[in-house]
Amino acid sequence: MAPVRRLVVDVLKPHEPPLVEFTEQLSDLEGIDGVTSSLVELDKEVQNVKLTFEGESVDHDTIQATVETLGGTVHSVDEVSCGTRVVEDRKTPQD
Repeated sequence: MAPVRRLVVDVLKPHEPPLVEFTEQLSDLEGIDGVTSSLVELDKEVQNVKLTFEGESVDHDTIQATVETLGGTVHSVDEVSCGTRVVEDRKTPQD
C-alpha cells in the first residue's frame, strides 16, 4: 500500500497545552517531517484547529492517539495524499 504523505485533520482541543506546544509534540512523531496548525475558531473552553501533517509515512492512528493523549479529539479527516509524491489540488472544469 502507498504511504500517506499528507494528512489534514480537523481537531477540537482544550486551551492547554498551548497551540505551539501541541504542534511541537505532534511534529516529534515518527514519519512526520512537519506540521502546520491553524486556529479556525476559539471559544471560552476549546479551540478548533486545522492540522496539516507531511512526511515520508504519516500514520493516522498514531496521530489520533497522540491528539487524544494531549486532550483533543479528531473531528474529521479533510485531506489525504498518498504515493511517492504529494499531488497538489488544482482546479478542474468541474470546479
